[in-house]
Amino acid sequence: MAEEKKVNLNALTSDFYQMVYLNMKNIYLQILDQQSADFPLILATVTRTNGSTPQKPGSSALFCKKGFISGTVGGGIVEGKVQKISLDAILSKKSGHFHFNLANDISNTEEAICGGQISVLVDANINNSIPVFEQVKQSLAKQIPGVLITMVTDFTEKEVLINRYWMSETFKPSIPVGFLEKIEPVVMSLLSAANPSDYRELELTIPGEEPSSLFFLEPIFPPAQLVIAGAGHIGKALVHLGSMLDFEVTVIDDRPEYASVENMPDASHIIVKDIGEAMQELKKSDNTYVVIVTRGHKDDATALKPCIGSGLAYIGMIGSKKKIATMRMNFIENGWATGKQWDQIYAPVGLDIKSQTVEEIAVSIAAQLVLVRNSK
Repeated sequence: MAEEKKVNLNALTSDFYQMVYLNMKNIYLQILDQQSADFPLILATVTRTNGSTPQKPGSSALFCKKGFISGTVGGGIVEGKVQKISLDAILSKKSGHFHFNLANDISNTEEAICGGQISVLVDANINNSIPVFEQVKQSLAKQIPGVLITMVTDFTEKEVLINRYWMSETFKPSIPVGFLEKIEPVVMSLLSAANPSDYRELELTIPGEEPSSLFFLEPIFPPAQLVIAGAGHIGKALVHLGSMLDFEVTVIDDRPEYASVENMPDASHIIVKDIGEAMQELKKSDNTYVVIVTRGHKDDATALKPCIGSGLAYIGMIGSKKKIATMRMNFIENGWATGKQWDQIYAPVGLDIKSQTVEEIAVSIAAQLVLVRNSK
């Protein structure tokens, strides 16, 4: 299975987005990887908050009969209660929409004291949504964002009906027309705003039909692509951090002993090829982040040239201030970059945290990547 990470250059051109994302953190894709008839899963999602709460709407956690698996609905007392509810739901097969009041007296040490209210949807029949999660996976593999629509019809707090749909600019789900007409403008607005934290709630009723239903709209966007040119010590540390930070990480190096699954177990894709050629043929977008850390800086220039003016979200290059200044002058004199284009490069790369070790340098780069990504 590990050999699947060794791909040719076409993996970053026409066929790249058709590949399975081996390191995706998206909780719905985790469900696809882990679900089975013998291993029932419970998905708990924060749907609504008011006041001070430990998590925001859209935060989710997975549970199984042994307990917590991944994600979060707030930790502490809230997560403990949700875990207990989830374990009961595995046996009852009943989904519920639960509401917790966190504004308890501080002297009650058994309860949370955030002071707000939080609602959590517990889905005990997650297998019913597997076809929709497959649609999510296919869309993200093609770099197509969309909105996951969760329709909840309440009967009681402890028994609700859950239906899910996936909608993108190119795909409309089979939702009753009366609902779709009201939901579609909101979905298009969410996709246009491109804010993954913009979780929405709508309460809709088709005239003449009861009861009303709640619709929770969660925008989901393809992961940012992190391309690391250079598989040395810094590259290896950055691969690990980038994967933890939900980047889709690709490593490029011409040394097979370095650019390998054994050396880079956290990489999603590994390309063994001349770095300059690989960077030239790299599919580039405003969702691609490039960090250049080639060995001895010998391939820095050839890796950087194809990146200039390519519309990348981020270009970072390691090096001393003297080396960067010399390269800048060389690029401008040769017409490979304008002064304005060069000023858009993060060089020397990373935030100034007085880094000394390889790990500290990687942390400074990772922090800068997150800062740029979150500032888009």
